[in-house]
Amino acid sequence: MESFSAAGQQGNGGGNGGNGRSSPYQSGQNGQNGPHDNTSVDLLGGDDISTSRQPYGHDEVDGHSDNNNNGDDDDDDEVEDHTITAAELGGPLSFKRRQKQTNFLPQSARSLLSTFGMGNTSSASNTAASRAARNSNLYAHERGGPIGLGSAGNDDAFETQGVVGGAAAAARAPGVYGNGNGNSGPSNINVNFYPLANGNDGSTPKSGVPHVVDWYAAEGLGRRVGYEDLTAIDWIFENNKERQRQRALVAGTPGLLGYVRRLLDAGQVWVVLVLTGLAAGALAASIDVASDWLGDLKAGYCASGGTDGGAFYLNHQFCCMGYDEGAKCEGWRPWAAALGLSASSAVGKWFLEYLFFVVLSVTCALCAAVLVKEYAIYAKHSGIPEVKTMLGGFVMRRFLGGWTLLIKSLGLCLAVASGMWLGKEGPFVHVACCCANLFIKLFPSINNNEARRREVLSAASASGISVAFGSPIGGVLFSLETLSYYFPDKTMWQSFVCAMTAAFVLQALDPFRSGKLVLYQVKYTTGWHAFEIVPFVLLGVLGGLYGGLFIKANMWIAQWKKDRVARRAWMPGPVTQVLAVALLTALINYPNLYMRAQSSELVSNLFSECSQMLDDPFGLCKTGAATAGTIVLLLFAAVLGFFLASITFGLQIPAGIVLPSMAIGALTGRAVGIVMEMWQRNHPGFLLFQSCEQDAQCVIPGTYAIVGAAAALTGVTRVTVSIVVIVFELTGALSYVLPIMVAVMLSKWVGDAFSRRGIYEAWIHFNEYPYLDNSSSEDPMPHLNNLQNPDDTLADQVMTRIEDLVVLTATGHTVASLRRILDAHPYRGFPIVSDPRDAILLGYISRAELDFTLTAATQPPRALPPDETEAFFAHQPLADPRTTLDLRPWMDQTPLTLPARANLHLVVNYFQKLGLRYVLFTDRGVLQGLLTKKDVWCVLNGAEESRRGGNASSAGGGILGGGRDGTTPSGEPRNSEDDDADILDDDPLSPGPVRDSIL
Repeated sequence: MESFSAAGQQGNGGGNGGNGRSSPYQSGQNGQNGPHDNTSVDLLGGDDISTSRQPYGHDEVDGHSDNNNNGDDDDDDEVEDHTITAAELGGPLSFKRRQKQTNFLPQSARSLLSTFGMGNTSSASNTAASRAARNSNLYAHERGGPIGLGSAGNDDAFETQGVVGGAAAAARAPGVYGNGNGNSGPSNINVNFYPLANGNDGSTPKSGVPHVVDWYAAEGLGRRVGYEDLTAIDWIFENNKERQRQRALVAGTPGLLGYVRRLLDAGQVWVVLVLTGLAAGALAASIDVASDWLGDLKAGYCASGGTDGGAFYLNHQFCCMGYDEGAKCEGWRPWAAALGLSASSAVGKWFLEYLFFVVLSVTCALCAAVLVKEYAIYAKHSGIPEVKTMLGGFVMRRFLGGWTLLIKSLGLCLAVASGMWLGKEGPFVHVACCCANLFIKLFPSINNNEARRREVLSAASASGISVAFGSPIGGVLFSLETLSYYFPDKTMWQSFVCAMTAAFVLQALDPFRSGKLVLYQVKYTTGWHAFEIVPFVLLGVLGGLYGGLFIKANMWIAQWKKDRVARRAWMPGPVTQVLAVALLTALINYPNLYMRAQSSELVSNLFSECSQMLDDPFGLCKTGAATAGTIVLLLFAAVLGFFLASITFGLQIPAGIVLPSMAIGALTGRAVGIVMEMWQRNHPGFLLFQSCEQDAQCVIPGTYAIVGAAAALTGVTRVTVSIVVIVFELTGALSYVLPIMVAVMLSKWVGDAFSRRGIYEAWIHFNEYPYLDNSSSEDPMPHLNNLQNPDDTLADQVMTRIEDLVVLTATGHTVASLRRILDAHPYRGFPIVSDPRDAILLGYISRAELDFTLTAATQPPRALPPDETEAFFAHQPLADPRTTLDLRPWMDQTPLTLPARANLHLVVNYFQKLGLRYVLFTDRGVLQGLLTKKDVWCVLNGAEESRRGGNASSAGGGILGGGRDGTTPSGEPRNSEDDDADILDDDPLSPGPVRDSIL
């Protein structure tokens, strides 16, 4: 039996080895024929393989064949008993073990092996029955299950690794290549030998010709390691991987047991969603109770041991429960009374309570800011822009982690209690997604697939809105309309179950002891009249104006702070900013009665109908001349609230904008409603008021407040249908749906006149998150309208041309040269071409996969020498897999390509609808250029100059092995896979990426 090397062994009897290569058809030299044993010879390199007794690389190889041993099988027995170690072969997996673990082969490769008869060959010289049995089932797939395109084994082994590159990564991810010990994986060829008819004639396959089969001939998406932080996912790959898993699940276990397994697999999603709903409802109730208690603590405390049976841990509402008027409650102690200050000193009492209010407000804000800064930076802000970006396919590690959930919940209680103009409704979405992410980790089939994780997170986000407004249906629609990037029908049903579960838990816990899901749920007893459509239209216009001006003001403040930091001008730190705004807010809030109260309590009173109010702590139901002062205070509070909310939203604390917007709209609406009520009451015989009943209240100011709140919320968020449903669920009055719809529609139109972006989209754009909205029916490229014919814009006008790309050739590399390329160029991916002259596109390889493969290949057990190990991206039939590195398994051999003259609208639609990370442009197979997701984002957002900006002295790109640096003429690298992978800068004022991002 002869040992044969595809790289061509030096020595006699192994064929003509010259220059380390062996021709697949060459015969033996010096009077000895090449190997012609009819045996499948393994070139994979394993740790337990039947081969020559000489170790791999030995100069003297046994030159005799089976035809010369006169039927003596002793030599074969010795060969069979011999075990060659991994150190001798440098290979990862034994030949025998591959008989049991052949799922690393694609289905097409196994079919190819069967077609060529590999595994069932016979030989006259093989008299041992064991050899025939071994060859007959050489690639039997004992584990079952189809292995389709783009897979290289089971999900756990290849496609769900969470580590990328480095020695530690290789050590942490054993078996990532499918061989169980972190090596570079199987060889790309297998050789069968047939008896020689003519020792010198290698012209026909039957004449002692080693038949070479390329196991990677089937092109596919390639293998993957885990996604790096702040990169985009590959939607096509993830969906393909899930389809493979489902097919393997169906084929793996037939019958009743298989049905049960599939049922349990399908039930995992529902378990996650139900657990998420339970957790979201419980957390929402806890945050409501804690924030109310801390907020009321600024004004006083509930005395223990009194006649009312109060306790210190009760808030003002619970302490005075059962009293129709809060002033008669004896259990509640204001701080002035607690310190023994007599009621006769009204001025001193007012200033003392003012001092307590300011100090406790600033303390709560300080604690929230410190918690966020020190323990979980991702707990800041609303979280909805980041959730929306993540659902669009962006990876943000730790954004949904356990620490983020804990700090977000604690910080939200403190921030709301501080009295700053922020809300907790928006952050509830982030909290719900954090809960879902923790439960997803219990089920690897969901956790290991980024596409499935995003489906579950889309459904979970509905529970956040459900508990925020007590609106399960509104939560489902909000997730569909605003948050979700990919929302199939099954996700809507899942969202409904999760939102319903969360609302049920909140209802069962009843945190307000009023039977309401939220504090500002109201019921109206009368309908609206035709003449009221005019003030409703006015409120819709005012809501749109508020939304447009608020977004402009808020983004101007954020940009001003960012510019000062960029210029290294003086700017207080994030905690100092929170302290300053909290102090200013407390000083302004206390003198105004409407601003002093908690936002949820204020909105509840503004929505209320005077005929149903037992207590009027804000004086909203005053009549006569006193109403004029009420109107002035309401409008003044709305203006100040607009200013304070503009400077608050964006600070480094948990903060939402939903409730402040509703409060500002409700203040304005209530003022308009009071004006209409006074007009109707003073002039009941006016023509407009003829439809009013004589003995019933004609105008209800509370309805104007809720219409104004809906209009303001629409103006800020540009959300329409879900807000109408949410407000309907809050009021329970179907008759008011029409005026709410009118106000929302007008608010949307007026707001769009300022900008088509809502506040969440504006922050996504400000942070430069690579989010491409796939639901927009508007012009996707408004910034190209300044061109003469924007509809005729072609991709080659904006793509990165091949001259500016760093492109790898198929051959001519070593491990060391590829490592030098990675070190020299920070790109996140490289196109592969045939050669520098023809530049025929062969595929694309991402930086993560290339880095991981090179690292693992140079470490034990393979430990290939970097400077001597050849690496290639194309089939090399004569390459020895034990001393070379085939990178095709990690390369996307079927990248999505378009003609370079394709319309840019078509390219943008590909990115939006398919969630692509990159598109390559070709002309008759020749690479012409590349567009990444971040490139498209820059084009759509008018940031082409920043995409091209940089150091003008840098050189252009090239095809490597060349030596050029691969930047654009202006110096900015352009061909990263996603420069959506920009890193967060250290500046807490800007949660977005560094400006010097790699595009």
